[in-house]
Amino acid sequence: MAVLPAGCGSEAVPEAPQGSWVAAGASAAPSSAAPSAAPAAPSSPAPTAAVVVGNPKGQAVVPAEAKAVDTSRPTRVIGNGTPASCTSKAVVAAVAAGGVITFDCGPDPLTITMAATAKVKNANGPKIVLDGGGKITLSGGGKRRILYMNTCDQAQGWTTSHCQDQDHPQLTVQNLTFADGNSTGETAEGGGGGAIFVRGGRLKVVNSRFIRNRCDDTGPDLGGAAIRVLSQSKNLPVYIVNSTFGGGKGLGGRCSNGGALSSIGVSWVVLNSVLTHNSAIGSGANPARAGKPGGGSGGAIYTDGNLFTVRIAGSIVTDNHAEEGGGAVFFVSNDRTGTMTIESSTLQRNPSDGFETRGFPGIFFLGARNPTVKSSTLRK
Repeated sequence: MAVLPAGCGSEAVPEAPQGSWVAAGASAAPSSAAPSAAPAAPSSPAPTAAVVVGNPKGQAVVPAEAKAVDTSRPTRVIGNGTPASCTSKAVVAAVAAGGVITFDCGPDPLTITMAATAKVKNANGPKIVLDGGGKITLSGGGKRRILYMNTCDQAQGWTTSHCQDQDHPQLTVQNLTFADGNSTGETAEGGGGGAIFVRGGRLKVVNSRFIRNRCDDTGPDLGGAAIRVLSQSKNLPVYIVNSTFGGGKGLGGRCSNGGALSSIGVSWVVLNSVLTHNSAIGSGANPARAGKPGGGSGGAIYTDGNLFTVRIAGSIVTDNHAEEGGGAVFFVSNDRTGTMTIESSTLQRNPSDGFETRGFPGIFFLGARNPTVKSSTLRK
């Protein structure tokens, strides 16, 4: 839980460093509710050649472990060459069986509307890869979460005596669109994760697109309209590579906190990606002010915990919005050990209606030291 200092005003926020970016910001003082129902959203077509995923101008170097996985020799294939053969049931079965999974649904883009959440079985790893080939959209139909992995969920099988810190399963999603996922009302592990929820193991997202996902409208700590992550093996980071969250008006995610990404005690590396038009729509911050249900922080990214890191490189984070703090990024390291780095990126037009850190427009930050900003643009 993010514990913000009482009366957190200009005297309680970090001083702005010298840096090579345009900065203009202000700071103000911040100080569980029942979920609300959400209307079903229409399905969306998968990206075509005309849809740009990620930031093609991003120059951040992608380490080997963060690159797409070779799926030329899949363990299993969903479909037999026709759209009708690619069903929700087939996706659920393939994800449960594990391995390297691809799709054969015909030559055209296809949306598969999920009738149930696909859940990873922890014993069926160690590596699970879901590759849509740039043609497949998995849709929650505005009614359900799309993909779930939890090493501490006994229903998915316990494979070690230390479920909170094991190196498997290692889940990679690549060349996919996740649309209209909705985890509203999900209470396991605190909720959140409208498209994808992960606890334990490892998660990597490559060349993928997330649009119109959502989770509960209020709550002080839940979040991640697109992705919610709790714990990763050995505190290794979640990689987000060449991916888009939102990307245009009406396409962004909406949640109490973290309109795109949310985590507790988890590190992130976001490379050559786009996060735009996402919203944190809760009210009352965290901990919640008296008479308020809580939430409203981290328009694009909400991070909380103790020792963790966030690195944003070669990325565009614009036109996100927070009802409370951090229109772009909310970062609170409770023991003040966490660090954040922004490299060769653009953050602008990310309003924070309640509070943000002076000198870092769109960011609320409490950590070991001021965020490190290199060759980037930060503007209101």
